[in-house]
Amino acid sequence: MNLGWGVACVVLGYLVGSIPVGYAIARWIRGIDIRQHGSGNVGATNVGRVLGHRWGLLVLGLDALKGALPVALLPKLLLPPGTAGVQHWQVAVGVATIVGHMYPLFLGLRGGKGVATALGVVCCLAPIATLIAGGAFLVTFGLWQYVSLGAIVAAVVFAVTQFAKFGTGLFSEGRWSLGVFSLLVPALIILRHRSNIGRLLRGEEPKYGKTPKGDGEE
Repeated sequence: MNLGWGVACVVLGYLVGSIPVGYAIARWIRGIDIRQHGSGNVGATNVGRVLGHRWGLLVLGLDALKGALPVALLPKLLLPPGTAGVQHWQVAVGVATIVGHMYPLFLGLRGGKGVATALGVVCCLAPIATLIAGGAFLVTFGLWQYVSLGAIVAAVVFAVTQFAKFGTGLFSEGRWSLGVFSLLVPALIILRHRSNIGRLLRGEEPKYGKTPKGDGEE
């Protein structure tokens, strides 16, 4: 019975992650399909570029919330009291939510890069590593003005911080799911930025505020 409720939490997490916040706001504010403007991405960076910074920040916040709320609430609301391994189910919900943002059911599995939604998830699961990774993003972005580079550096710093903090204990019985998460999610984020990495290496990646051609930063 607990397994059934746990699976329900994961499925709901994926559906919440699939909510296309950037797409919906662009439709509501300007009546446009954000996928046909700017970089063509539905994430906060492209929304900010096309609609203005305040709308980009709104999308960033809402995408982060759709990562945080399922992790914080679904296992507590749906799992029976006394269920063992609640943290493992929280991690599973977090991964499902991020995957939902990257591959949304409601947009034909073509979504964003997952950075903002992952931010909401890790704020719940690993707040200290999140603060350090956030600082790494701000320093990187401040120096070079590349959102994509900042996101990639933050993902790597998050993983490194988790391993520095817990060592091999990150894969202990009570934490193994968080250990897998700390490797898997940064790897997914970097994978989703593979086109950005290519442009960075070629010196073709646009800095924030400039309109790229094709798949953009976030």
